Amino acid sequence: MKTDKGKIETIDQVIDVLGHIISDSEKQNEASGYFAALYQKVTIKVKEGIANNYFDDGPRMEKLDVIFALRYIDAYYAWKNNQPVTQSWQCAFDLSSLYQPIVFQHLLIGMNAHINLDLGIAAAEVSKDKDITNLQADFNKINEILSSLVVEVQSNLAEIWPTLKFLLKLSGKVDDFMVDFSMKLARNGAWKFATKMANCKIDEWDKQIEERDMKIAKKANLVSSPGLIASAIFLIIRLGERGSVAKKISRLKYQIKLIS
Repeated sequence: MKTDKGKIETIDQVIDVLGHIISDSEKQNEASGYFAALYQKVTIKVKEGIANNYFDDGPRMEKLDVIFALRYIDAYYAWKNNQPVTQSWQCAFDLSSLYQPIVFQHLLIGMNAHINLDLGIAAAEVSKDKDITNLQADFNKINEILSSLVVEVQSNLAEIWPTLKFLLKLSGKVDDFMVDFSMKLARNGAWKFATKMANCKIDEWDKQIEERDMKIAKKANLVSSPGLIASAIFLIIRLGERGSVAKKISRLKYQIKLIS
């Protein structure tokens, strides 16, 4: 696969390209940079895990990480060049052009496309001609890093924007919505989809991806249109998010903390 930044084969190259996306987003004041800022930190965390033997198979995990990241990177550059992308990513990129969504919504809708669609595809890709069950332990570990970010990001964003912290204390329903959306869908659905892909013929993959994409795109509505009460609360939070998009991306780069 190739992107506007050339061929990507290592996790360091992934981190570098994500840095370019973040920088471009800051310069252009584009909300799509929120997810890129988060994702770069996730990738750095995976790199650290590989170096510290956190995963059962480090080289395989790097290969998985690159395949996984390319799903996002290629989608991003396709979108920038007005080329077709999956419905799931189109939902995320469409949201990035709107003023009203809060930062956390932008992060969640990106996670929806990337975890619930892309991660299963990447797992199946790296397991071609192999028993995918051998990947499950490492799959769970990378998914733990990804899904555990939801509470962590929510907490750190609350420190950046106090209005969010105040409102989340008042509304457990919104808090539960955030956790349920990421944890349950990501942990249960992604692996099931990965095994389904791995156990069908290669020439059936496009159909499987298309069907899964349609399903996950519908899940994006949980983020973009979460209901009257949640939307009203998000609007109040949005009014409390001070500064330009570029400034908020910059703050995310330095203030999001990852699990240890």
